[in-house]
Amino acid sequence: MSEPLSTLVQRCAHQEEIRKSRFLANAAPVTTPGQALDFLRDIADPAATHNCWAYRIGQDYRFNDDGEPGGTAGRPILQAIEGQAMDRVAVVVTRWFGGIKLGAGGLVRAYGGTAAECLRRAERVPIIPMATLALSCGFADLALLKARLHELGASIAGETFTARGADLRLTLPVARVDEAVSRIADLTRGEGIAARID
Repeated sequence: MSEPLSTLVQRCAHQEEIRKSRFLANAAPVTTPGQALDFLRDIADPAATHNCWAYRIGQDYRFNDDGEPGGTAGRPILQAIEGQAMDRVAVVVTRWFGGIKLGAGGLVRAYGGTAAECLRRAERVPIIPMATLALSCGFADLALLKARLHELGASIAGETFTARGADLRLTLPVARVDEAVSRIADLTRGEGIAARID
């Protein structure tokens, strides 16, 4: 089984000096490409020589070498994100040139290594795949269901009341869906109706 993915708890930074050039990696948790690009605009230093970056959000990813030779900056940053088994993350590595050329291999190591060390030192949180469940139940079962489903990590995303009882929209970890459906049937004596809707 592959390593579970994680994301960052908050923004983090790591700086290194490599052959007189200063490399500063800034990383942040992001949930949309727009957020990733906003983070880039926020963090990029216009006075720096290069602001190279990458992000990954599920199957959506982008990277940019910002004037460095092709494949020597953005792709190694993306590989650092993937190598750390991270997702929903954006990383910007800013370089201030120190007068010594690093060559293509040196740039790959500098950008990728600085990004990887930044992510290695960061506080992370596992990404738990979530599902959405629709539930219809009678008023008499509502309080007990809410308490018992909360024990499974379920939270209420929506609630409407009907003449018969309540219709709930729940979010819960995918791994707990079958258990939740079974628990709903038990607690409502088969009268509660639950279906996955995502």
